[in-house]
Amino acid sequence: MIPADYHLHTKLCGHASGEPEEYLEQAVRQGIREVGFSDHLPLYFLPPGKTIPGYAMGEEELPLYVEMVQNCARKSPVRVSLGIEADYVPGCEKALAGLLSRYPFDYVIGSVHFLDGWGFDNPAEMEEYGRRDLDRVYEEYFALVQQAALSGLFDIIAHPDLIKKFAFRPARDLSPLYEETARAFQKAGVCAEVNSAGLRYPAGEIYPSFSFLKCLYKHNVPVTLGSDAHRPEQVGAGLPEALRLLREAGYQEIALFSARKKCFREIAGDGKQD
Repeated sequence: MIPADYHLHTKLCGHASGEPEEYLEQAVRQGIREVGFSDHLPLYFLPPGKTIPGYAMGEEELPLYVEMVQNCARKSPVRVSLGIEADYVPGCEKALAGLLSRYPFDYVIGSVHFLDGWGFDNPAEMEEYGRRDLDRVYEEYFALVQQAALSGLFDIIAHPDLIKKFAFRPARDLSPLYEETARAFQKAGVCAEVNSAGLRYPAGEIYPSFSFLKCLYKHNVPVTLGSDAHRPEQVGAGLPEALRLLREAGYQEIALFSARKKCFREIAGDGKQD
């Protein structure tokens, strides 16, 4: 039994496929007790009229997304939560807070996909790694993840070491960056997402790495689970491995949300309230 999968996308983002009902049918087949849709928030940080094709829903589609998920929740055989994944861009916090406040989200996932406009996890921009100093790239990435956590805008930080997606790794010891980030998460009271999508990419491992996960546990940072599914067949994919790593790191429970309030469910049992 998989307790939850809190990171499902919809075709509204422009780079996912399938109907929400198909995602829910797969969740039932995988024995998942609770799911959360958390598609990409409209790109609030871009100038008016500018967009990134195939990256996120348009602002006019956001009410449709909310209504779609709420309709699914009313007829689903598994519990469905209304989430959203929002990119963190420094200097745009007020605009993001205003947009988020308009809708009854159960949880908000913060993510970092851009470093000074560079979409570092976009295959079309992968060559940029060869033009940059990897040590500096990793320092900039983790500094931005920490800033996102401390912004107070998010309940969960998505795939917290996404920068490793294409397996470009610096020679330096990453332990100090893990420690700094774990301390920031703990101070901010956010959850770290244990995201299995890394298994589908050159990184070949779950986000976060096991050493990072152990550091998060040491600093009492709670965690959530997500497959980052962009197709129905990806729902729950890799989550048994994620649960194994969680237990090995010392975790006995994951966090769940309702109306942005956190509770906990034991990994192999029923939950208890926060």
